[in-house]
Amino acid sequence: MRIRVVLADRRRIVREGLRSLLARRADIEVVGEAADAETTLATARKLRPDVVILESALGDPDGVAGTRRIRAEFPEVKVIVLSDQLGCRTAVDTLGAGASAFLTGQSGFEELLQAVGSAIEARPSAGFVEPPDAGSAEPPRQQPKPLTVREVEVLRLLASGKRVKEIARDLCISAKTVESHRQNMMDKLEIHSAIELARYALREGLVSI
Repeated sequence: MRIRVVLADRRRIVREGLRSLLARRADIEVVGEAADAETTLATARKLRPDVVILESALGDPDGVAGTRRIRAEFPEVKVIVLSDQLGCRTAVDTLGAGASAFLTGQSGFEELLQAVGSAIEARPSAGFVEPPDAGSAEPPRQQPKPLTVREVEVLRLLASGKRVKEIARDLCISAKTVESHRQNMMDKLEIHSAIELARYALREGLVSI
């Protein structure tokens, strides 16, 4: 069964580009487009897609309000937010509003495809272990290494929107030390981006929405 997608973006060139790229996939079908928030909702009501790929600025600057409106009316519809903003706090707020994924302008098309697939399959994200399949010979993943108290403290501040220099000042440590803690956390959790780190902080309850 094909994944039915609605593209919601003010920019026609972006919608056409995404439609062209997604058309290469036999398992994905773009069933509709929208250029504003109200049309997005109307299109979702009419077509009942599996996924809405939502421009963050469509209706609000960070995608939070738009995501909440879609998820409130269509809880079965997955939302993937595309944003020009790059920040742990923005990602936390958007994911907390119900988005399945938060991608920035630095993300590639393969990451978008992965986000679509993960949203539909509802696969666990980085930092969590998927229960092993009884019929599979593949060994289960190891539990991630625990974070230190200081690492948790740094992660909480990062997820709250603080910059590295601000955290260094608040904790009376150097900016280099803050960056070292951040990298250590990402290595321990096998996380490769600030967005994934924000998702982890949100799920672990280290930051409130």
